[in-house]
Amino acid sequence: MATPLSADRLLKALRDEGLTVHEYRSWRTNNRNHKGPWGPVNGVMIHHTVTSGTEASVRLCYEGHSTLPGPLCHGVIDKSGAVHLVGHGRANHAGAGDGDVLAAVIAERALPPDNEADTDGNPHFYGFECVNLGDGKDPWPEAQLLAIERAAAAICRAHGWNHRSVIGHLEWQPGKIDPRGFTMDAMRERVRRRLGAPPDSGGGQPTYEPFPGAAFFAPGRNSPIITAMGHRLVAEGCGRYQVGPGPEWTSVDQESYAAWQRKLGYSGADADGIPGETSWTRLKVPNV
Repeated sequence: MATPLSADRLLKALRDEGLTVHEYRSWRTNNRNHKGPWGPVNGVMIHHTVTSGTEASVRLCYEGHSTLPGPLCHGVIDKSGAVHLVGHGRANHAGAGDGDVLAAVIAERALPPDNEADTDGNPHFYGFECVNLGDGKDPWPEAQLLAIERAAAAICRAHGWNHRSVIGHLEWQPGKIDPRGFTMDAMRERVRRRLGAPPDSGGGQPTYEPFPGAAFFAPGRNSPIITAMGHRLVAEGCGRYQVGPGPEWTSVDQESYAAWQRKLGYSGADADGIPGETSWTRLKVPNV
């Protein structure tokens, strides 16, 4: 159990984890605290919006609708991986769920099936709505999945929680299906790995991969360094991946790296997508 983070601490925790964060309207005072308690907080809950488009989704989550007033979460994670803060305090996102699940989250142990709706979750969970239609067809870009991982880890890190404090709405309330399109077990594993290292920025000096040489980046090369590079390109807004990134060097990796080179101001042959030592050093690929 924990006292909720202040608005300033929440914003700092997210940015320290390497996230791009936008403050939407009067998010700091947008809440439902007059309807019930906010805290003690025990975990992070992930949802999908069943909407498309960043602007409309963020506005809906801030304002709510005729049958459910906003805020409908604390942050909206868009397809690009940016986080839009829409509320601070009690939010209408978790609803009634299984008290046995809450007990498991508090104890940071494996979740039981959610077969009851006997406990108000709104005081106990930070909520992130992720822009997705939730139809099983709308893709989840790696940039968005990485942002979910980072946002959940940021809050866990701030409170001293582990990955078992992160759940999906479908694990809380019987009948819910969100988030649909990835598994929460896989997301918790990502959060677990992230919490084993310092944040991407702040909180310690990470170790980076040395430049392996331009010849390393050739067709047929398969290495975890390429996967780590791809994640950094996504984090910098340069990823061009529909699936992945993965360990095999492909034309999509080259296209993504070219976008990074252009972002740094290179052009022509200097932005051909083959890493050079200067651009590689500035990308700060974590040591693998």
